[in-house]
Amino acid sequence: MIDQELSALYKIRFKNSELPRKNAIWKVICEDFLQNFVDPSDTLLDVASGYGEFINNINCKRKISVDLNLDSKDFLSKDVEFYNISATKISGLSSEGVDVMFTSNFLEHLPDKKVLDELLKEALKTLKPGGKFLILGPNLKYLAAEYWDFYDHHLGLTHLSLCEALQLNGFSVDQCIDRFLPYTTQGSLPTHPILVKLYLEGDASDFALVEAYLGLGMLLGTA
Repeated sequence: MIDQELSALYKIRFKNSELPRKNAIWKVICEDFLQNFVDPSDTLLDVASGYGEFINNINCKRKISVDLNLDSKDFLSKDVEFYNISATKISGLSSEGVDVMFTSNFLEHLPDKKVLDELLKEALKTLKPGGKFLILGPNLKYLAAEYWDFYDHHLGLTHLSLCEALQLNGFSVDQCIDRFLPYTTQGSLPTHPILVKLYLEGDASDFALVEAYLGLGMLLGTA
């Protein structure tokens, strides 16, 4: 999709009134879980950063954001470097390489597996040796119907097929969580930041119902 189409689609999908709640949820996810994979001294690249929910809430030395939607820049903190380029053109963004790459709810938007392979090869060139690629995304294994409810979803992936793709392109898979988070913040599942915090800490007693709805997987690949 071109920039104008992305801008129009996401304005339909994400109402401005919902963005503060989404940011509050991501703040908890970052502080209570994802920060464990990012050191304060790291250079981090967020691929398809969207409205900045992750990169604005993570603590590191240098933050680089890439997105084809120019609107994304307006939602980023002042300490974030923004580049309006394709995810397959990222290897020149940092001459010294990056310590951590992150992407969330993006790979399913790629047109086919050939482009996914291009992206993973580019990621391997971009990361420092031993660098981490943290990937979150909807798991087709548990979302056979809901996966296709979004107009710009093209590539179907499960946690297992993505593990294979990572390994084929030179990564080792250090951690794979097939069910990590609710698929969307727009459903009936409770997503109040306090409930998310309890879930991540494992302190909630009634999350059996929640786990039945988890569809967002997490993979940690190492270069």
